[in-house]
Amino acid sequence: MSYALADSATMVRRNLNRMVRYPSMTITLVGMPIVFLLLFVYVFGGTLGAGLGGASGGRSEYVNYVTPAIILMTITAAVQGTCISVAMDMTEGIVDRFRTMAIARVSVLTGHVIGSLIQTMLGIAMVTGVALLIGFRPTASLVDWLALTGVLALMAFAFIWLSVALGLASKTVESSSNVGMPLILLPFLGSGFVPTDSMPTALRWFAEYQPFTPLIETIRGLLMGTPIGNNAAIAVGWCVAIALGGYLWSKKLFNRESTR
Repeated sequence: MSYALADSATMVRRNLNRMVRYPSMTITLVGMPIVFLLLFVYVFGGTLGAGLGGASGGRSEYVNYVTPAIILMTITAAVQGTCISVAMDMTEGIVDRFRTMAIARVSVLTGHVIGSLIQTMLGIAMVTGVALLIGFRPTASLVDWLALTGVLALMAFAFIWLSVALGLASKTVESSSNVGMPLILLPFLGSGFVPTDSMPTALRWFAEYQPFTPLIETIRGLLMGTPIGNNAAIAVGWCVAIALGGYLWSKKLFNRESTR
């Protein structure tokens, strides 16, 4: 166990060094949610905010509504970066070299997961900072912020394991950059940008039962004090299922590659 922990720490350091040496990837992954935030607040926010709050609504109303969805999009954007990093390792031969060395096999994937988790949490902090600068005003208490940090870490952990599996399943680096695209688009088909009761019946049914809606409502409830109901339990259940499924799928794919 001590060797596995030491090797995992080495692989985490390797992935963090890659993040420092290639900052363009981090900038791209964080920049996309920020662009969406600015676009929806300053271009669509006046009209959409009026729809939320009537005469009292506007950009100030909408920035509070949309920021939880943008925070979740920061996590899904990181999925794309993790897919690419894993696919690069699997296709460029470095993993084959690792297999010839006396290192714990689990450390290769653990390094990607923990490194991406750190990168994702830093990205969330940056996006939240930009949201605060443009008028986002959460009502969360200290306990709510602590709970939110734990929930976001769990969400990021789950989707990162899924992204590791998607990266292992990709045949090329180019194809890995596209497999996570549905995860980036799904928040648009939930309660992230408009209330689900404003949607047509069929789309509303999908929006209410897909996993991103309870995730967004949990984040929104912790930040803004809106009712969470059973969304928190559903969100945690989805995260556990996604994390477990991603881990088992990743393990199967990585072991299959190791026996070739």
